[in-house]
Order: sequence, then C-alpha cells, then structure tokens
Amino acid sequence: MGPHPAVAAIRLAVRRVLHDVLTHHCAQDRHEPPLVLVACSGGADSMALASALAFEAPKLGVRAGGVTIDHGLQEGSDLRAAEVALRLRALRLDPVEVVAVTVGREGGPEAAARDARYAALDATAERHGAAAILLGHTRDDQAETVLLGLARGSGTRSLSGMAASSGTDGRYRRPFLDVDRQTARKACLIQSLPVWDDPHNTDPAYTRSRLRHEGLPALEKALGKGVVEALARTAQLSRDDADALDAWAAAAEGTVLDDSGTLDVAALFALPPAVRRRVLRRAVIAAGSPAGSLFARHIEEVDRLITAWRGQGAINLPGRVGVRRQGGRLVIRQG
Repeated sequence: MGPHPAVAAIRLAVRRVLHDVLTHHCAQDRHEPPLVLVACSGGADSMALASALAFEAPKLGVRAGGVTIDHGLQEGSDLRAAEVALRLRALRLDPVEVVAVTVGREGGPEAAARDARYAALDATAERHGAAAILLGHTRDDQAETVLLGLARGSGTRSLSGMAASSGTDGRYRRPFLDVDRQTARKACLIQSLPVWDDPHNTDPAYTRSRLRHEGLPALEKALGKGVVEALARTAQLSRDDADALDAWAAAAEGTVLDDSGTLDVAALFALPPAVRRRVLRRAVIAAGSPAGSLFARHIEEVDRLITAWRGQGAINLPGRVGVRRQGGRLVIRQG
C-alpha cells in the first residue's frame, strides 16, 4: 500500500525539483553530489517540505540539509529555532544550521523581515556551497501574493506572484506552488510531524494575515470555491506575459540608451507603454534605486517626463536617485 495521497503529493513535488537540480548540477560537470537545503520555520508547510526532502534526497543521491532563521521578533525565538533544528536533525538532515538575524525597519516589518531572511539564506547557501534552497510557499501563499500585488496596483509582474525558481542561478526553489496549504498540513498529521503555528500568521497587525483570515474567506464566500486556484492560474499567465515584456524591454534598452547613460526621449516615446515603463524601471534600478522600494506610482511619475512634459522638475526616487529631463534626454543619477 502506498503513502497517503497528501504525503505522496508533497514527495512528488519535491522529487521533480530534485531531478531538475541534479540535471543542472550534472550540466555544470560537477562530480560531487549537490547539497539542497530546506528553509524551515517549523510550520506545517516547511516541515512537510523538510520531511519530503529527507525521504527523496537519499534515493536520488542528493545531500540534504536545513536552515532555520531566528528573526528575534518574539520572546524565546532562539529556543524555538533550536527546537526546529533538532527536528530537522531527527529527519537526518545534515548540515543543519540556525542563523540569527537583525530585522530592520525599512519598508515595514514584513518586508524588513523578508529582506533579513533572504540575506541570511543567501549567505548560508554560499557558505555551504548549496545548489538550491527549498522554500515552503504553497498555492495559498501564491494566491495571497497575487491579491497583494493587485492591491498595490503594481502591474503584470506583481500579479505574476512568486516564481517556482528565483534568485542567483535559480537558487530558490518552491516545489509547493501547486500544492494547497491543507495538503501540507495533512501530510504533517499523517507522519506525526510536530508543527509550530507562528502567532504572527494570525496577527491582524500584518497585512498578509488579514488577507489570509479575512480577505480570502470573504472572496470565497462571495464568489464561491476555487478563488485560490484561479488566482494561482492568474499568477502563471501573468508571469508568461511579464517574461515576454521584460525580454522586449531588455532588447529595447539598447536602442534608447547612450554611452553616457542617458535615455533618448523620442525613442522612449515610440515604445509601447508597457515596454517603455519596463525600460525606465530597469534604468532606475541600475542607477541605484532599490527594486523592493520602487512602486508603479514612481515609474508613472518618470513616464510623465516623456509623455506629459510640461517643464516639471526632477523626480526624486527611493535610493536617492533623481530623474530629470534635459533637452531630448532623460538623465538618471544617484545623489
């Protein structure tokens, strides 16, 4: 008799990702087995992911380890992180590491915690030479991300949600984007895996928490079941569109940018608006504006220097980046 359907689903999702990691690893002509780490908070999603990795990795000749991040935002968080590390070692993952981080304030508490977490995960991957880090984001998380992007009015890229593979050389892998949260929780229950429910996930002070416990249930009540699945499909369709537009913008950039780094206004005006705004965003980020702090309204202001020029002054953007129109050129400079 095979495993419970929930357990089988999470193992299959992880197996597919490990096969992909192995293929990429072999293509680089590396002879040692690749190391794959799971980022684990101790919650149901990441514990289900850790258990599936521990089961599948040895069968494929992949080394499997784990890392848990102590954000230091709750009393006793260090003890909680140590407990999660013990659970990962009990699954025979090795190496297992606890990394403590200091969470800043820029961008709000959720964004600051995310930035600190990914910086720590990047450093851990570099330190251990990991080929990939698995993240436990589920289809439900994807749906929430799409709705948050819609609320921000950030365009197609924001609606595309989280990528199955992202980061340097596709370091971050999200095997569970087609797996719902309930399946992951059920897999933990079937395997008697202890899980920790982060109180921040139910704290109404956090936007994502309100969306999870109030917004999505209200949408399902009003529109019927299937909202989460529909939003996840929207993410994939939006990602395909955004990838095509990004490729177009990357090619167009060479036709509007000169050696001094200024942009030709007439050439920009001739581009379709969706492509032009992407070119502008790429140029502003290249000048030093942090991508995470750059919103659609910022790019719209810059775009008006091209499409609605009335002699307005420089636009000041995050990262101390200024944009001004000088004759027929757009000048983007930091400081």
